[in-house]
Amino acid sequence: MGDKIYIDKLECFGHHGILEEEKKQGQNFIVSVAFELDTCEAAEKDDCEFTVNYAEVCGDIKRIVSDGSCNLIETLARKIAEELIFKYNRMEKIEVRVDKPSAPIPMAFESVAVCTERSWHRAYIALGSNLGEPEVNIEGAVAALEESKFCRKVKASSLIHTKPYGPIEQPDFVNGAVELETILTPEELLGLTSSIENDFHRTRDIHWGPRTLDLDIIFYDDVILQTENLVIPHPEMQKRDFVLAPICELNRNLVHPIYNR
Repeated sequence: MGDKIYIDKLECFGHHGILEEEKKQGQNFIVSVAFELDTCEAAEKDDCEFTVNYAEVCGDIKRIVSDGSCNLIETLARKIAEELIFKYNRMEKIEVRVDKPSAPIPMAFESVAVCTERSWHRAYIALGSNLGEPEVNIEGAVAALEESKFCRKVKASSLIHTKPYGPIEQPDFVNGAVELETILTPEELLGLTSSIENDFHRTRDIHWGPRTLDLDIIFYDDVILQTENLVIPHPEMQKRDFVLAPICELNRNLVHPIYNR
């Protein structure tokens, strides 16, 4: 975990709220943020270049609150968090609290507030294709991940040619993997990978069948997750050399959070 910089109770004026009167007249919002980063180099060199300039952050928050109009402070808080973490590369995690002290509530209260956080997470995604032009498909998927504002530091493995996995007779596969950082949750990342698959006309008519493009989330930090739509780590990855080899190329020291191997 890195160090934290706090900006507490920054007063900003904006036109946010469900009621039309709130949007027209505007009101004060109180914004507090805490962001994590490594400040060791900045402290050793006593130089602002190696940290995040909190005066600039305050200016950005004021601009975000004053520009545009959101119905919900939930939307405003997320907008602040994402704009800041995208802009300042040294930020690893940001927590944002937005207070609305003049919320239209017909009783005595101090404030209504919402808190949100965004942070960068390391994920590994396996890629495969055996229809159309497999190498082109995989290169296109990597490019789509690189172009997404929600991902950074995308690193791709070399590609390998493998025999199909499963009972269906079909062409050989081209496989690879990517390592990246993302601020998306696992479910949101699944939404992104599914969208990229759809762009390449992926169909799911046959289990383990041929496909234009397949993106599987293998690891997401050390998260162990099982939902109706997503299992992390991928439950079959330890049986598949075409997954293990590309990921091992990207990070030979990666440890499986369940098998501890």
